[in-house]
Amino acid sequence: MLSIAWAPLYAHPLPAHHRFPMLKYELLPEQLLREGTVAEESFFVPVPPAEALTLETHQADYYRRLCAGDLTRQEERASGFPWSPALVEREVTILGGTVECARRARQHGIALNIAGGTHHAFADRAEGFCLLNDQAVAANYLLRHEAGIGKILIIDLDVHQGNGTARIFQQEPRVFTFSMHGDRNYPHRKEQSDLDLPLPDGTDDAAYLQLLRNTLPRLFQEVAPDFVFYLAGVDVLATDKLGKLALTREGCKQRDRYVLESCRRHGVPVVVCMGGGYSEKISDIVEAHANTFRLAQDLF
Repeated sequence: MLSIAWAPLYAHPLPAHHRFPMLKYELLPEQLLREGTVAEESFFVPVPPAEALTLETHQADYYRRLCAGDLTRQEERASGFPWSPALVEREVTILGGTVECARRARQHGIALNIAGGTHHAFADRAEGFCLLNDQAVAANYLLRHEAGIGKILIIDLDVHQGNGTARIFQQEPRVFTFSMHGDRNYPHRKEQSDLDLPLPDGTDDAAYLQLLRNTLPRLFQEVAPDFVFYLAGVDVLATDKLGKLALTREGCKQRDRYVLESCRRHGVPVVVCMGGGYSEKISDIVEAHANTFRLAQDLF
């Protein structure tokens, strides 16, 4: 049975016409339950991690100002969300979900968070709908508090570069950051991952999947990870308003299958987080995300 982190507060209310599709966090679990992909028992409600755990990754002054609502107007604007205590509760709960998923993946091979992948959050600031970097916090948790984890591979296939994650782990040789993203897309100032593969606008299924298949086996061999974090953004779709790539839903599904099969074949536990998705039709977003969970259920 899959282990999936989710809580109702993931679907946080936003002002009318806000471009972030919060509704997907409500619709996706409903879809998975309705079609029988998962059962109610698959879901667990995460809790925020201890502050000390978050502060192993995030700068203390930033974290405490975030919790207190003391961000500057510029900082709040960069985050993409209007600040509120409920928003902070949401963010730290998602963070706790990914940390708990890391524990569960070590037992069961895989665990998934119906949120997360907040890869634009830096240690000391928020960016691009990302206030706290859940995969970075969870990776540091594994390295510092769990035995047998010597090397972590972060596979970031969101259409936007994981700039915050790259910066956080720039001086950490035990975490290898791999980001395959749109070259001419946000963020306009890229950071340096351990491996960046920038893609031209209009990249289609065939080119995307060929590049991934040429790259991932080498990473599993050379990095030899003990654990994988996978950011499965669906903003690579041709229908995405912010993506600029041209993948079909089937191409996105094949991408997920290849990553998950690679983890299973190498016997490496994996945590999957959703990342971005901004298609005009919410059904396109939900269906593409649902494919990730369907594949996880089939493969694991």
